[in-house]
Amino acid sequence: MEPAQLLLFNATLLAAMATPGPALVFAIKQAATGGFRAGLMTGCGLAVVAAGWTAAALWGLDMVFRLFPAVFIVLKTAGALYLLWLAWRMWQTAREPLDDHAPSGTRAFWSGVLVNLGNPKSVLFAASVLVVIFPAGLGMGDKVFIIFNHFVVELFVYALLAATLASPPARATYLGMKPVLDRITAIILGGLGLRLLLGRS
Repeated sequence: MEPAQLLLFNATLLAAMATPGPALVFAIKQAATGGFRAGLMTGCGLAVVAAGWTAAALWGLDMVFRLFPAVFIVLKTAGALYLLWLAWRMWQTAREPLDDHAPSGTRAFWSGVLVNLGNPKSVLFAASVLVVIFPAGLGMGDKVFIIFNHFVVELFVYALLAATLASPPARATYLGMKPVLDRITAIILGGLGLRLLLGRS
């Protein structure tokens, strides 16, 4: 594994995280309603599962999809329908106030885990990006380092997000713009869902 490959992976990962998806939307709402600790623990749960999908990809997830295309098709279709449902719900509830009782601690961690377990964006990122960036035949040490690196990058981003949204001015700004932001995000998620559903691969 070359350092340039790891840098490319991190740049691609940051770009993917910046694109609105279920994980980012959930992390923002958790931090805005529950404060820094809730946002951090949620981010930790999200990061654990995202790194887990990377581990699965490095140890054969892409091969499973190649050997059993039906598995990929089912996963892609289910993920697309989930994104479309999420987009519809976000559009409907854009003007509703956020719940002030976000889970914290262990509950926040497991809520993050559950969100990313069903997040098609996280699965498809791992299954597609890794095989393009990294060469075949990586050693055990390289694979473990890539997985750990993925976890650290995700956790850092979610911690930074939580610290930012936990401050009263940032929270007030977000809540004031929530109807517009939710509907913009709903359009993006709906577009991603349609692209997944109608795409050939």
